Amino acid sequence: MSPLDIAATGFPTRRNPPRLTVADMGLRYATSDDMPFLQLLYRSFRTDELAGIRWPTEQKHAFLEQQFIFQHRHYMAAFPEAEFLIIELDGMPIGRLYLNFSPEHWLIVDIGLIPEWRSKGRGGALLSAIQREATRSGVQALTLHVEHHNIAAQALYRRLGFFDVESGSSHIRMEWPCSIVSNATQR
Repeated sequence: MSPLDIAATGFPTRRNPPRLTVADMGLRYATSDDMPFLQLLYRSFRTDELAGIRWPTEQKHAFLEQQFIFQHRHYMAAFPEAEFLIIELDGMPIGRLYLNFSPEHWLIVDIGLIPEWRSKGRGGALLSAIQREATRSGVQALTLHVEHHNIAAQALYRRLGFFDVESGSSHIRMEWPCSIVSNATQR
């Protein structure tokens, strides 16, 4: 299935601007025109995982395209009210940020940058902006899931105050309690 075919499941149309702003980075709603970029980004997330598998490159690409489509459809069905954002730097897409909001909890559904922009402080800046906005909004907690093998992301989340809540077979659920920060700033 091509990126154009998957565009049929598309993204919800949003009229209001994204809730979040980040210094030095742009955030805009994803559209079906972003599908080729999002597929390449997804492929970059899974490159190391498939490195040891002896499949031809074409087979790996076909597998990852299928997995991207499954993930995209799942996100659209499970989080219809989420903000599906493209992270930009100087007008060029460098990542994605998918956020689902409820009055009490915000879920970081997915966050990721292209390899050239990882480990350069952009992810930390983005997460800090989410934390500030969640605190300002009176949210109780910010939650995310991270794969067991993604040690670098786990380290970043822990540095920013996230802690492990639950460990599943493939992912760890982590949480950042906004209320602690909110209560501390109100004293």
